Amino acid sequence: MDKFVLDQAEGLRRLLNRSGSRVVAVTGGSPGVGCTTAVVNLAAALAQLGRDVLVIDERFGKNSVNSMLGGVRGAGNFTAVVRGEMALGEAVGRHELGFGVLVASRGNREGCTPEQLALLLTGPADIVLIDAELDRDGALSPLAMQANDVLIVTRIGAQAITDAYACMKRLHFAHAIPQFRVLVNHVQSAADAHSAFDNLAGVAGRYLTVALEQAGCVTADPRMTRAVELSRCVVDAFPSTPAARDYRKVAGELQYWPMRPAMSSRTPRVVSATVTAAKHADQPSAQHA
Repeated sequence: MDKFVLDQAEGLRRLLNRSGSRVVAVTGGSPGVGCTTAVVNLAAALAQLGRDVLVIDERFGKNSVNSMLGGVRGAGNFTAVVRGEMALGEAVGRHELGFGVLVASRGNREGCTPEQLALLLTGPADIVLIDAELDRDGALSPLAMQANDVLIVTRIGAQAITDAYACMKRLHFAHAIPQFRVLVNHVQSAADAHSAFDNLAGVAGRYLTVALEQAGCVTADPRMTRAVELSRCVVDAFPSTPAARDYRKVAGELQYWPMRPAMSSRTPRVVSATVTAAKHADQPSAQHA
């Protein structure tokens, strides 16, 4: 399709969207699958494409976006924004690669109303990526519920696939999410990623009546680890590597995903008791997933 037509369609979708920003919450079923790494590399790749990107960092400590990047100066003024004491543009720390970072850890988010949280998504950013921290029941924060899409990051191993399915199950019961996007990380081949996705999509459709859409895959690459050691993105530090190329491909497609209504505008959150019950419900074994 002609790029001009695609740009027109994207412009129309943004006019119809409540905030003007495409908001994607990124999470996963188990630690170590690469959610935070995916967020920073997608942000870098999107910035290279000329997009204004804001990363909202919900995590705390060494696994956070801010920590992975070696600290982004001025990225911690979340409270000032929601109180109306500072404009979003003034509060966001700007990474040298061109994307913004705002720390929004759980302690800062407590007591904020949905209206206050929505202020974070009304700025000039084309795309907002939330490195989403799930609560103890496996549900999204009120901030991440402002997202248009939930991107689940997983690996191919049996336990990672089982954990990804369990994560989607809890999110589905918590928020009635009808579809997820899936990024398969650390793969040896695209064929392996497609096979893992097809199995997961089949199980999710059969047992949850949830639709999955493939966001892409990222090749296993030892330079990913080296980039993290350098507090850099592989997209920037090693741009010619397979992983960097994969992230650029995913980013290129992400900017044209169909715009969906924010989850917060679609359904109320289910009470935690229901979510807890869902955690103990029967689910297929890893070999089926």
